[in-house]
Amino acid sequence: LDFLSDVLRRNRINAEVIPVAELGELLESLAFDIPAASGGRKKHFFGTETKILPNTVYRLTDRLGLCYVYMGLPASAADAVFLIGPFLTEAVTPERIPELGEQNGIPPKYTGYLEEYLMGMPVITAGDPIFTMVDSFCELMWQSPSFSVVDVNGGAEEVTRLEGVSQDEEGLYGVAVNMKTMENRYAFENEMMRAVSLGQIHLERQLLTAFSGASFERRTADALRNAKNYGIIMNTLLRKAAETGGVHPFHLDKLSSEFAARIEQTPTLTDSTALMGEMFRSYCQLVRKHSVKQYSPPVKKAVILVDSGISSELSLSVLASEIGVSGGYLSAVFKKETGKTVSEYIRDKRMEHAIRLLTTTNLQVQTVALHCGILDVQYFSRLFKRHTGKTPKEYREETK
Repeated sequence: LDFLSDVLRRNRINAEVIPVAELGELLESLAFDIPAASGGRKKHFFGTETKILPNTVYRLTDRLGLCYVYMGLPASAADAVFLIGPFLTEAVTPERIPELGEQNGIPPKYTGYLEEYLMGMPVITAGDPIFTMVDSFCELMWQSPSFSVVDVNGGAEEVTRLEGVSQDEEGLYGVAVNMKTMENRYAFENEMMRAVSLGQIHLERQLLTAFSGASFERRTADALRNAKNYGIIMNTLLRKAAETGGVHPFHLDKLSSEFAARIEQTPTLTDSTALMGEMFRSYCQLVRKHSVKQYSPPVKKAVILVDSGISSELSLSVLASEIGVSGGYLSAVFKKETGKTVSEYIRDKRMEHAIRLLTTTNLQVQTVALHCGILDVQYFSRLFKRHTGKTPKEYREETK
């Protein structure tokens, strides 16, 4: 139990032994607590039955998709429960988070807190060695290869394995690395980083042809694991390259977190190679779209404030106050360096955000307006039609 608990904690997964009587209270304390649209505080958790049967593992999923696993410990600790969680079984995409917020009555202005909370959750996919370890622990504890697994949300089933999947251990082995191969790999990485820092998306085919034929250091006997490990390395290198290209960490953190989760869920080597291409394109596009390298410090700060707070109250006076300059100065230098007035820049960014939400989520139009910092849905619709030539509803229907 101590060993398993330590492994879980090292993987950022909560694990603790608690009295049965405190199970419900503890699960409530782990729940995400945030102001509700109707006022007051709102828990996303919905409680659970605390009666614990022997030789039984309980699985529970709350309204945010967070999972918990718990089980009663043997007779010597009959009143104790071993609780694992919360964790996710698949990564939550940024597009999904506003929908979860709407479904759980969380106001748009608090969506950032929800995103930070969920993006920080550990992800344990089916077949992960963690589940195999929990299976083995249960078998040893109950001295039986079979035990019941109760889905608190749905029902019970008799199983031999918690996830029905066993996974062979990965064997580490040493390989002699050819020096020339290593030099080629480093040269390739430097070339790719330079291309990303300059936003040279047109070099994708040339660079990825080299990548597909490259021979990388093999640290494990599992080829897919090697590819994932290299994907993690490249995600870090490309993120740093984009930062060199003038992209603020606000944008980089979101993209790198999304790719970190997707790398671990890649099912095949072919998918891993394809994901490398997507990573290269995405970081290049980030440099092209969000680089502030060419701007003076006041304009850099203004652009970053707008991009990171699109759902907030934004205006020339608000931005000037935050930056610590006069409105007249900011207006003049912003127009000179970006070619747009502050108001035009804010409007265009809000409309870009609206288009993304309309095409990637099922949020209601009035909710989309709130996420774009516009309280009047009719004004939002007029502004959107002026920008795109279509109403929000028409635009969503035509792009589906």
